[in-house]
Order: sequence, then C-alpha cells, then structure tokens
Amino acid sequence: MHNLVYLIGRLTEDPEMREYEENKKVLTINLAVQRSFKNENGIYDTDFIRCILWNGIASRTSEYCHKGDLIGIKGRLQTRKYEKDQEVKYITEVIVDKVSFLAGKKEKLTEEAD
Repeated sequence: MHNLVYLIGRLTEDPEMREYEENKKVLTINLAVQRSFKNENGIYDTDFIRCILWNGIASRTSEYCHKGDLIGIKGRLQTRKYEKDQEVKYITEVIVDKVSFLAGKKEKLTEEAD
C-alpha cells in the first residue's frame, strides 16, 4: 500500500508557528490548489487543503514563506477524529515531508524534513 501526495499551490495566509512541550514545533498551513479543468461556468475551481509541518521543516517554511507564495509539497494523507458538541468529527490533512519554495524569494530553496 502507498500513501503519497504531491501538491503545488499558494499559501492562503502567513504561516504562524506554534511550539509544544519539549521544543516540538508545528505549523498548520492552508494551500490553495487550482484544479486543472474549468467548471461549467468556465472558471477554474480551487481546493483548500490543510497541511501540517513539524519541527525543522516547519521553522524554515515559517521563516521563508508568506501569504500568496507558491510552494510545492510532498507528504501523506492522514485522517483523524475528534469530538465536538458530543459529535464525532473527522478531518483529513496532509502531513508534509518536503517543501519546495517555488516563488516569493529570488532563489529557489528546497528543504527536507528533519
């Protein structure tokens, strides 16, 4: 079995880093990914995909990326559940292993997960 995701899209907001105990860092970003085909109105629809980055890759992405920047990511899908108002909810996210900074800086940088 294989769980691999590649996406190219634009950040919907400036990244904001959070830190947890034991110096663990996490960054949650939303990536706007335009579909490759037009809808019935002749417009390209966009999907907004939640992505989670950890530690070193989270730090570098937070430092180099800003709202509207074009990035590529490689990762895996993860589904988790939580309870809200006594109802079980499910969320699907991409856990990011690699980020390629495609636009927004003069040079192209690629970072690997720590």
